[in-house]
Amino acid sequence: MANMKLILASASARRRKILLDLGVDFELMIPDVEEVLHDSDAIRTARENAALKHEWCRRQRPDRPILAADTVIDFEGRCIGKACSREEAVSFLKMFSGKTHIVYTAVALSAPCSSAGILLVESSVRFRKLTDLEINDYFAKVNPMDRAGAYDIDELGESLIDSYSGSRTNIMGLPAEDVSEWLKKEGLLPS
Repeated sequence: MANMKLILASASARRRKILLDLGVDFELMIPDVEEVLHDSDAIRTARENAALKHEWCRRQRPDRPILAADTVIDFEGRCIGKACSREEAVSFLKMFSGKTHIVYTAVALSAPCSSAGILLVESSVRFRKLTDLEINDYFAKVNPMDRAGAYDIDELGESLIDSYSGSRTNIMGLPAEDVSEWLKKEGLLPS
């Protein structure tokens, strides 16, 4: 598959950054799909959305390798996606304050003309106890929209996060360690 450019099926700036950091040559396609949200099933939500995005791109470009992903949070059995408003973003951070949540990223990957295999990666994040002032200060510096749970570990995450376990890039939206294994196998990772 040498010289065959990967299609990244995502609007996420964080996923683009992770692939660029890996040195991957890719083309961006933003899938036009209606994402699903299963209120009490984060894993199902992430897997279905990654598959939907992948299938949309596969219909457009059957001849290319494709990577699509979806990241959601499981907080005490409740699936949390992107905030719909600043008020909802604030409520997410208040809810996470002093507690631990699980970040799931499902990644749908395929070689040309083939169906997707789906990886599911899990990381755990523990938030510091946050005051309303700290939350407002964070949102004054970081746009909370377009990210699962309304925060970004890579953008002043240390002001919110006490600790985490698992893949840091998974928390950003694309588990680089797992994805690079597949990219290497497919000849899409520069040596």
